[in-house]
Amino acid sequence: MGFRAEKIVTKLSSLLFVAGILFSCTGNSRYYAATGYAQGGTYTVKMNLEGVTVSPDKISRSIDSLLTLIDTTLSGYNRSSLVSRFNEGEIITPNEMFRDIFGVSRDIWEETDGAVDVAAGPLFDAWGFGFSSDSLPSESEVKAIMERCGMALMDKDIDSDIAKGHVLNYNAIAQGYSCDVIAKYLYSIGVKDMLVDIGEIFCDGLNPSGKSWNIGIDKPIDGNQQLGAELQDVWASSGGPCGIVTSGNYRKFYIRDGKKYAHTIDPRTGYPVEHNLLSATIVAPTATMADAYATYCMVIGLEESKSFIEGRSDLEGYLIYDEGGEMKTWFSPGFNVLR
Repeated sequence: MGFRAEKIVTKLSSLLFVAGILFSCTGNSRYYAATGYAQGGTYTVKMNLEGVTVSPDKISRSIDSLLTLIDTTLSGYNRSSLVSRFNEGEIITPNEMFRDIFGVSRDIWEETDGAVDVAAGPLFDAWGFGFSSDSLPSESEVKAIMERCGMALMDKDIDSDIAKGHVLNYNAIAQGYSCDVIAKYLYSIGVKDMLVDIGEIFCDGLNPSGKSWNIGIDKPIDGNQQLGAELQDVWASSGGPCGIVTSGNYRKFYIRDGKKYAHTIDPRTGYPVEHNLLSATIVAPTATMADAYATYCMVIGLEESKSFIEGRSDLEGYLIYDEGGEMKTWFSPGFNVLR
């Protein structure tokens, strides 16, 4: 599938499911895990089939079909996907998913005052964090790019922007959105207890042991590519539906002339962010929201992120930051840390 490992090793797979996912039938005979490859890595969808009449094989096939639809619609690494063809200036016919995620992205752009902008694709490309390998653009190049990209230049109706040369990059929300798409399907067939792990995570209900789903939060050490090798903390769900996503700058970056350039680009300035926030984990009603707001926190930095999280009754957050060379943490009162 097309979102590929770059997505997974940067921000979207900085969470590790620590309750056991590598089997299809668990100790509880009604639990089933569908696994496979998607978006440059593996996925696991773990579910309680109590009261569900659809066969596990059919569920697995349906999940694969949905992930294929997502790939052929939203993946910038799939050169024949709708978004890739749109980015090349081709006249396309947007499907329902294309319209939906564009609308969601525009709402997020407005809510974050432009800090999360899927139409800033050329900026990510210029810095080498998008769909090209360019890097270190000049000040004049950054200025020129900003003048020709961004959601502010696009109409609310995606049809009006077909073949106008805009470039969309959904990496900030695509895997969270994918989790929500799969969860919606599972709800439609009667599944109540589930964990959808596609790099990002959506969970609801209880695990096979009848306890909350537990998610490990990786320690944000530069270059750490091995999920779960060293955990900072473990989060426990409350049993209700939610998405949980971590964004960080410790897996995707490069160093030139002694300076670190992180993959988080602030679309409002055109430059990689420079602050002491190392990673942000957000729990939200949906994985799409958690994905977008984790990115948002990594753009705005530590103090603004604290204020943002504290000001939202529907969010919880866990922030890891550097203070004088020492790694420290902050988390909101409702973020359930197992200690």
